[in-house]
Amino acid sequence: MNVQEFQNKLKEVQEILKAKVITSVTGWEDIEVKSACGCDLMSDVLAFVKNQALLLTGLVNPQVIRTAEMMDIKVIVFVRGKMPGEDVITLAEKLDMVIFTTDTPLYVACGELYSNGLSGKGE
Repeated sequence: MNVQEFQNKLKEVQEILKAKVITSVTGWEDIEVKSACGCDLMSDVLAFVKNQALLLTGLVNPQVIRTAEMMDIKVIVFVRGKMPGEDVITLAEKLDMVIFTTDTPLYVACGELYSNGLSGKGE
């Protein structure tokens, strides 16, 4: 897949990262993603504020979901094989957030998405 072929659909993100879907949100495959943010500091996420962003993080606590909610982020990818607890999954499903988990490290996951055409700019 190259930059010109990337259609900004969440299904493509899942395939690129070989990620497992954790939440059961109907129609997640066609959710449009325009940018991504990779970090473990939620204060940086608050400063990021971009349109239709996907958050990649190694933190697996409810604060990640609450921060994403504040920023209207609907997709979270937990990296390094991290698996959130039931409290995090339940909260995300209540808010119609899609959660993935991938064994890929944060730096590599961001690089793979960027090299396949997903911007970090949120244009």
